[in-house]
Amino acid sequence: MRIGVSTFVTDQGIGPAALGRALEERGFDSLFIAEHSHIPVERRSPYPGGGELPEIYYRTLDPFVTLSVIAGVTTRLLLGTGVALVAQRDPIITAQEVASLDVVSGGRAVFGVGVGWNREEMENHGTDPSTRGRLVDERLEAIVQLWTKEKAEYHGEFVNFDPVYQWPKPVQRPHPPVYVGGGEAAFPRIAAHGDAWLANSVPPDGLAPQIERLRQVAGRDVPVTVYAVPDTAEALEGYRRLGVDRVLLYLPTKPEGETLAHLDTMAALAERFRS
Repeated sequence: MRIGVSTFVTDQGIGPAALGRALEERGFDSLFIAEHSHIPVERRSPYPGGGELPEIYYRTLDPFVTLSVIAGVTTRLLLGTGVALVAQRDPIITAQEVASLDVVSGGRAVFGVGVGWNREEMENHGTDPSTRGRLVDERLEAIVQLWTKEKAEYHGEFVNFDPVYQWPKPVQRPHPPVYVGGGEAAFPRIAAHGDAWLANSVPPDGLAPQIERLRQVAGRDVPVTVYAVPDTAEALEGYRRLGVDRVLLYLPTKPEGETLAHLDTMAALAERFRS
């Protein structure tokens, strides 16, 4: 079982370069970071975690700028979005950003994607929350066309462009892996567009039946990465028994000194379960 880290990188926590070096030095295989472009002052969408929306949601750094900085100070660490909010992103710009990250990192980009939950946030980007699923599906298809075709074009309900050139192309072939986040409603999207399921904090006892349902929907075994896992031996043992491909231990967003101390503790635990 591979073990990485998931976190929010903000202007109040450890900086990207220091974080990347610390993760690679401690043997973690990957980093997946969250994205929010902004948070509207007037909010109606309830926070999925319950209670008040944590301050880190208001202060996230741009994920591709952040991961590019980390790419420059690491050589092995996989660099993932967890998740890029595709319902709020122009597909042509996003395709170029992911491909550029893959190039500057030497083929280490992982495109973790989701539809998002904050309706007010996506509305500010011109997205109708009621059709965001179909919109995301089209944008993912268009992004893959831009990555893999010399002359890419796409004609759909929401995305439409005639043949275009776009470089750079990704280093990874056929393209960087697409990790699809979400619950069971996302299983058809995983079947159609995903290289892996990015399961968000699903405990081991609830994950096993979901993995079986995903196999039925996809018609194949789909690798599973679990996002925001608590750093306990009990949780890691449960995921290892299920044959999960990767867990992403959740790292709270803290200043550098506190973060490094926490990572030391997490690394000692990870060493017991890493394969």
